[in-house]
Amino acid sequence: MIRKVLVANRGEIAVRVIRTCRAMGIATVALYSDADTKALHRMVADEAVHIGPAAPNESYLNVKNILDAAKQTGADAIHPGYGFLSENASFASACMEAGLTWIGPSPDVISQLGDKLVARELMKKNGVPLTPGAVLEGEDLNHWQTQADGVGYPLLVKAAAGGGGKGMRIVRSSEEFPAACKLAASEAKSAFGDDRIYLEKYIENPRHIEIQILADTHGNVVHLHERECSIQRRYQKIVEETPSPVITPELRAAMGNTAVTAAKAAGYTNAGTVEFLFDPSSQSYYFLEVNTRLQVEHPITEEVTGLDLVQLQVSVANGEKLPFQQEDIPMYGHVFECRIYAEDPAQNFFPSPGPLVAWKPPVGPGIRVDDGVYAGYDVPTSYDPILAKLVVSGPDRETARLRMLAAMRDFVVLGVETSIPFLIELFEHEAFCKGDISTHFIEEHMSGWKVPTPEADIAAIAAALDSLMPSQAVGVGGGAAEEQPTPWSTLGPFRIGQS
Repeated sequence: MIRKVLVANRGEIAVRVIRTCRAMGIATVALYSDADTKALHRMVADEAVHIGPAAPNESYLNVKNILDAAKQTGADAIHPGYGFLSENASFASACMEAGLTWIGPSPDVISQLGDKLVARELMKKNGVPLTPGAVLEGEDLNHWQTQADGVGYPLLVKAAAGGGGKGMRIVRSSEEFPAACKLAASEAKSAFGDDRIYLEKYIENPRHIEIQILADTHGNVVHLHERECSIQRRYQKIVEETPSPVITPELRAAMGNTAVTAAKAAGYTNAGTVEFLFDPSSQSYYFLEVNTRLQVEHPITEEVTGLDLVQLQVSVANGEKLPFQQEDIPMYGHVFECRIYAEDPAQNFFPSPGPLVAWKPPVGPGIRVDDGVYAGYDVPTSYDPILAKLVVSGPDRETARLRMLAAMRDFVVLGVETSIPFLIELFEHEAFCKGDISTHFIEEHMSGWKVPTPEADIAAIAAALDSLMPSQAVGVGGGAAEEQPTPWSTLGPFRIGQS
């Protein structure tokens, strides 16, 4: 049985994993770089080990240093969180070879599903629906052009080893195709060390729907319903919700069964996510990829099902059977998640690092905050600028939406720019209120967003200040008017802490 978990990550996900391990009576080890000497995840763990300079390649991506830390502390398991090495098959293998329990799918599964071309072929063999596409093999650009013309435009050129929008180009005509291929291949080579690319038919206004899966080592696989992840900026999700406003119970069952089929085809174990593109016009869905790790947005699934996914990950890694079957998994109400970043939405979401002068998350019914910072913490420049995930639940979508708006307005953050003002306006947008969203929502409805000018607030503050100032108005007949009493003129002298 797992007794001590080393969390090979940082920030809010490291804090989140550590808290569940603590609740399970499992000791924890945190890792920290030079930039994270005062990070929250270091403080909440039972032990913490310094693993190098701020640069990720010298710290959180340094496999040798991580394994040395596990040996030094006597950890017997590794939880990779998400990002960094979480989907690195070589790292998973190295952990297992060092005698550590890997809390995630096997290295073979990670490798197989991490290659988009291999994954597509596997899904095709097992009847999982795919968007029309083509593999671009060899170096004959004319042949590639013929394949592209056969798929039809618009289409996507995508990196075989990619993710996060890197190595991806939309092509709307035959003339654009050659240049798009060269750019996508070059970007893929730079980002992933692999310049292989392929084609997919481009769906104009898709929704991004993903299905949470969970599988044990005894052949049991279930899905935990869907998450709507269509609100994205630069191919990165910023708002998620469950259930999706457009997925019917029949579609939910069909997509869930398809996700289970995909997991079984790959021999999947532990937690993962099968992602789909959904075409509302035809009510069709198509396989996109499998994320072989815990997702950033996993809390909304936890809130809607009442399950702790990290606890279940550890239990599966311990060799335990899933404690429920598909029909046992509930679905309560509606849940939103907003990712709170230290970034400036008015400046194309440019990062806004620096000291947090004030940090006071909201509290109230249905509110959960997964954070990794505190007042006085200095947000570093070296890593993803996510500060927290604000998760809000309600009995229905509109109640949850209004609660989220209230929670964001109560969220006090001073010292850095955040995405909160942008998210407030997004949650107030008429189309969002109706659930009329797609992966193009931000560019269609909020492109060029600027911070609203608070003229009304300024006027109200000015009026309030003016009412506190002694009047200097001239009275009738030219004499000075009698000075009106103010709160300050009627109070006697006082000192803080004195009666």
